[in-house]
Amino acid sequence: MSASSESSASPSSTPVSPTPRDTVAPGRDGQTPVVAMIGGGQLARMTHQAAIELGQTLRVLANGPLESAAQVTPNVVFGAHDDLDALREAAKGAHALTFDHEHVPQEHLQTLVEEGVNVQPPPQALLHAQDKLVMRNRLRELGAPVPEFAEVATTQDVLDFGNEHGWPVVVKAVRGGYDGRGVWMPADASEAVQVVEELLDRGTPLMVEQKVAMTRELSAMVARSPFGQGASWPVVETVQRDGICVTVVAPAADLPADLAAEAEALALRLAAELGVVGSLAVELFETVGADGAHGIVVNELAMRPHNSGHWSQDGARTSQFEQHLRAVLDYPLGDTSPVAPVTVMGNVIGAEVTPEMSMDERLHHLFARLPEAKVHLYGKGERPGRKIGHVNVLGAAGGSLEDPDYVAGVRERAERAAHWLSHAEWTDGWDGHTHE
Repeated sequence: MSASSESSASPSSTPVSPTPRDTVAPGRDGQTPVVAMIGGGQLARMTHQAAIELGQTLRVLANGPLESAAQVTPNVVFGAHDDLDALREAAKGAHALTFDHEHVPQEHLQTLVEEGVNVQPPPQALLHAQDKLVMRNRLRELGAPVPEFAEVATTQDVLDFGNEHGWPVVVKAVRGGYDGRGVWMPADASEAVQVVEELLDRGTPLMVEQKVAMTRELSAMVARSPFGQGASWPVVETVQRDGICVTVVAPAADLPADLAAEAEALALRLAAELGVVGSLAVELFETVGADGAHGIVVNELAMRPHNSGHWSQDGARTSQFEQHLRAVLDYPLGDTSPVAPVTVMGNVIGAEVTPEMSMDERLHHLFARLPEAKVHLYGKGERPGRKIGHVNVLGAAGGSLEDPDYVAGVRERAERAAHWLSHAEWTDGWDGHTHE
């Protein structure tokens, strides 16, 4: 387990809690701990599963009964995340309130805090995952590696930036956006003007960044408690297609040890500096300079369980979902050690044409062929490009992350399993009817 506290610079010191330690802690007053999670998606669904194992209750604020988490947890409040009364109802009697997404208005969160709700992560921390411009400015103040960036109020702003830093550039919506949404990559000045004019006319707040010359994308996932304890999982590689993560390799193969340590330390430092409580995913670009030196650049932050941490459900001693609950309730954090040399997660993404074969029958065939596959489905209807589940495949004991054939074999099985579940076709052309 990689763990730290904010007092780690003085090994003999004791972490100082920002909250009184002599108060009655959740669950130690004879009550079952209740955590309210805003948002009813798959992250809340999987957090509910972890809560069951810990003897806790996860209350979910969901838009409706068909949302992923609402299907499985009996403690549901129906309402919108931007409705203050619905937020109050979800928070009533909860030991902590946390998030499945970052879209709750800041003014509502501040009101809840003023009314005594234990909001985790706190609003002032969550703002850095809600507002990309605030995040970029703060990270630059902290000396974190970030691309050059600027606010965009007029088309001239993006032209000036591109002329100074080079084309192409990356235009981002300051708020909202995920899985590639809210990001535009105009190739040249004329395309940038067209994109920016249209977005500004819609009233979309914008920023512009350098397009980073990267070799791949990484994610450093950590957790932090109010007591100041931190824990980190190994840095992973995330593989994107059309702006959507399709595969995660944990740990990232061929990652220099010093760079992995730097990424973990950076994520833990950011969690402490920003006041994060709960899970934090620091999405990174890996770069290689002209001299061959490897480096990292921060892309995005997410202050909640994250797609890049789904591998931990089966591949680590403590999953990101259990750890998030431990953190927001200020429990000691769990061991994050991997349980296999490598774990690969493949996202199950809705196909362009939904297969005629039912998902249950697809599961039957998958388990017959790849019994080691660990499947996590979200209870979502299938539609093109939608994440409807994921598959984790663990590498066999005795293998090594240093063996490219071993890693490639685990990755192939995970991606084959995920593709089968979304398309009902085997990527290697296998036909069960001719192999009986």
